[in-house]
Amino acid sequence: MRVEIRICGLGGQGVILAGEILGLAAVLEGKYATQTRSYGSEARGSACKSDVIISDEVVRYPLIEKCDIMIAMSQPSLNIYAKSLKENGTLIIDSDLVKNIPEELSNAKVYGIKATRIAEEKYARIVANLIMLGFAAQLTGIVTVESLEKAVKERVKRMVDLNIAALREGAKLAQTHKRRK
Repeated sequence: MRVEIRICGLGGQGVILAGEILGLAAVLEGKYATQTRSYGSEARGSACKSDVIISDEVVRYPLIEKCDIMIAMSQPSLNIYAKSLKENGTLIIDSDLVKNIPEELSNAKVYGIKATRIAEEKYARIVANLIMLGFAAQLTGIVTVESLEKAVKERVKRMVDLNIAALREGAKLAQTHKRRK
């Protein structure tokens, strides 16, 4: 098993942290994982991505050319990275922030969740990334939500309970969610 995941959004949305937590969760499950990151020169607001490869075998090449799963938290980042999703791949979007699915993703399995709105209304905007991560884990089975919770406890220094609540919220939403197209 080898799954390649790209999380993309804007600087300040917690994209890099989400990738680190996902990779750590995989390692806690006894899998191999690599995580790489890329972001614009601005501290906040420019497109960024966090790539995670999860495998049952040692990952010898850590870069993604075509991902199996893409989590898009902004329209600009989706527009930039759309071509990197495999044919018939899984696309999970923050549906309040991503309004247009690029034509090259017409065969993708698309799931939309209003993660930022839910975070603002129930928790705090800064945990939208964890809502997306919990949703993606529950939906795809790439790692368990329990492993994500353990990873949050190891990686996050403040507001651990808030982050875990957001993960669980995303996972709960995935249990009843319908595909967009």
